[in-house]
Amino acid sequence: MRTIKENIEKINEMKAAAAAQCGRTGDDVLLVGVTKTRTADEINEGIDAGLTDIGENKVQEIMDKYDFVKPVRWHMIGHLQTNKVKYIIDKVSMIHSVDSYKLAEEINKRAGQHGLVMDILIQVNSAQEESKFGISTDETEEMIRQILENCPNIRIRGLMCIAPFAEDPNDIRVYFAEVKKLYDQYGKIQHERLDFQYLSMGMSHDFEVAILEGSNLVRVGTAIFGERDYSKQK
Repeated sequence: MRTIKENIEKINEMKAAAAAQCGRTGDDVLLVGVTKTRTADEINEGIDAGLTDIGENKVQEIMDKYDFVKPVRWHMIGHLQTNKVKYIIDKVSMIHSVDSYKLAEEINKRAGQHGLVMDILIQVNSAQEESKFGISTDETEEMIRQILENCPNIRIRGLMCIAPFAEDPNDIRVYFAEVKKLYDQYGKIQHERLDFQYLSMGMSHDFEVAILEGSNLVRVGTAIFGERDYSKQK
């Protein structure tokens, strides 16, 4: 059984190999360690092994671990309810899961109260899975327009996608490709609060395919920390 450090080294090798196939390097793809249900000690071990960014799915877990984790960039990657934005607005560097204008309004309000401009990604549900959050590809342009016109305390840094699970990740490449097309299209817009730098696609089982389709940020948990024990989760 590999250690967390060995797992991170292996993932970095796989990340670099996938990136090389499309003319990039491993350094062009940011690895975000997904720390859902993980202890602060496990997270710190990952940070010691080179993780610079971690992603949490639940607000409560950020609150519980924040003071016990070494300096690192925190990402909110799970579904975020509007009434919980206030708890993490001053703790995370980026919110990946903005899936409604209502949520964007709340983020803008809370960021303004703290004198912040919050970096966000718009979550696109390109497969239109009912079990997953995210706007449709057709709604992306309107969401961007509304945020740029009305939310001065938000900077849109790109898009996020969670593709359906497939035994063969090649079967879901089309969903990654669709979001990459949007990323390229809207990333050309010139605006001081629209700076597309991140296409957040790919998790433990499909991050190599996501990189081949243009992802430059992958969210990996199980492949770093092992299978989760959900009895630890609050």
